[in-house]
Amino acid sequence: MFGSPRSAEKTKEKPADDSGDDYMRRLRSFVHQRLIDSLDDGGARSLGDIEQVRERLVVILEELEEERGIAVSDSQRRQLEQEILEELGGLGPLAPLMIEDDITDILVNGPHEVWVDRAGQLQQTTIRFDDDAHLRRFLDRIVGAQGRHLDASNPMVDARLADGSRLHAVIPPLCAKGAIVSIRRFRCEQLDEAQLVASGFLSQDMLDTLKLAVNAGINVVVAGSAAAGKTTLLNLLSKSIPDNQRIVTIEETAELRLSHPHVIPLESRAGNMEGRGSISLRELVRTALRMRADRIIVGEVRGGEVMDMLQAMNVGHEGSLTTVHANSLADVLRRLESLALMSDADIPRESVREMIASAIQLVVHVMRFRDGSRRVVSLGEVYSKDGDLGVTPLFNFKTDSAQEDGVIRGHHEYTGAPLHFLQQVAARGFAVDLPFLNNGVNRGLD
Repeated sequence: MFGSPRSAEKTKEKPADDSGDDYMRRLRSFVHQRLIDSLDDGGARSLGDIEQVRERLVVILEELEEERGIAVSDSQRRQLEQEILEELGGLGPLAPLMIEDDITDILVNGPHEVWVDRAGQLQQTTIRFDDDAHLRRFLDRIVGAQGRHLDASNPMVDARLADGSRLHAVIPPLCAKGAIVSIRRFRCEQLDEAQLVASGFLSQDMLDTLKLAVNAGINVVVAGSAAAGKTTLLNLLSKSIPDNQRIVTIEETAELRLSHPHVIPLESRAGNMEGRGSISLRELVRTALRMRADRIIVGEVRGGEVMDMLQAMNVGHEGSLTTVHANSLADVLRRLESLALMSDADIPRESVREMIASAIQLVVHVMRFRDGSRRVVSLGEVYSKDGDLGVTPLFNFKTDSAQEDGVIRGHHEYTGAPLHFLQQVAARGFAVDLPFLNNGVNRGLD
């Protein structure tokens, strides 16, 4: 209908259907391409100059009506302007999804299939890209602005959007379906303690235990799968770190937002197109050791940096925090042991286990349930006895038997096991006052 933007003939044609999503997509694509062509001809100074773009859009629409007799209504003009400005801003068709508070992930499976994770449930949207070329332009703008590129020789890329959200993209030949984009939304808002307890994320007794532990400098590892709530819990626990201490955070992509007056955020860096200039998490952990950090928080350990983190926890950086992908309390220790053994440090398995036992006192496991809810499902204490390394559960989440409506319900229970780490808490001069403990019984202070 619209033909080539450069060779438009003055034919007085009317569109067969001047409404509907398909028509507006084709019209937007045509206007957008003519806008780009006008830049090549010197018709506008910069795509970043919004007023110049708006003025040029008015001219293009007037030319379209004169040349082809296609009338564009005021509402269509406003829609075109909004969509094209969003496109030029880098987010394109995904812009409306990026402002919805309950969306945590945006998943693009080729140009015509966009899914979202809304409140823990996957839903397919009606949003589409025009075609493969449209989706690739979207990706090229984002990754190009960060000095990265996508092509057959480099078909995977990680990038960060302006609001802090993480983007991962894969293109053919790795996926025959087309470009695949996964965006993990960055959430600015933080839930307070009362909200998390009221939602069932964790119990007040668990919260009191963890706050006391973090305040007293007990090392804690938070484990769970992706989007289970690990970062949420880290942000919450960091509030118990005394204000007179210096925190260094280490992440691949900055997600932590600590409400603390003295935080130094470090972020790893991927290499350039030649593979040079990369800075790994392991290098950043070593750097943090030279920065007079009282606490070190590693957003997620997944490689050789585990060994450096364990060493840091063992040489005076008490009360450090980190997260790891694991499916249970016991799996956390196996995962840390495996990662440490994979590092270039030639250390026997028995020595690695001793390091883990002396470095880590508490392990927290968080999980996302099938109804989309997220909870701390267990809190345990690390022990080592006769070379055997394990975790003693202190709290567990108990699921109720009746689940007819599909909503997971349950409650957190204290197991009655001794809390041996409280000996360290008391030795460091902190008052041990946990209401769920009865008159010193099971306190671990004997």
